[in-house]
Amino acid sequence: QVRLVESGGGSAQAGGSLRLSCTASGDIFRYYDMSWFRQVPGKERELVATITWNDDSRPYYADFVKGRFTISRDAKNMVFLQMNSLKPADTAVYYCHARLLTRDYWGQGTLVTVSS
Repeated sequence: QVRLVESGGGSAQAGGSLRLSCTASGDIFRYYDMSWFRQVPGKERELVATITWNDDSRPYYADFVKGRFTISRDAKNMVFLQMNSLKPADTAVYYCHARLLTRDYWGQGTLVTVSS
């Protein structure tokens, strides 16, 4: 059974940094596309960044995080989101996501709160 567990959320001041981690278990994740999404109450979940299984040199970033956030993965089962220059608008629950072909898996989410 695939399981994703996020960690590293918390509070930060505007301009500060946080690093999120996602630990995956239950399968071989080398061939999974890994992403971070975020969601605020009353709004749809939105894609933040994706790193694909076959080309981790060109990750995708949503425009609202380009130049501030960096997604990376290790060779085994972890994916990270380094968040710099945080803004109050980055306040959300952040979710780790894994996809293999048509199968999607989600973590339980970790709350990030950025104060001005």
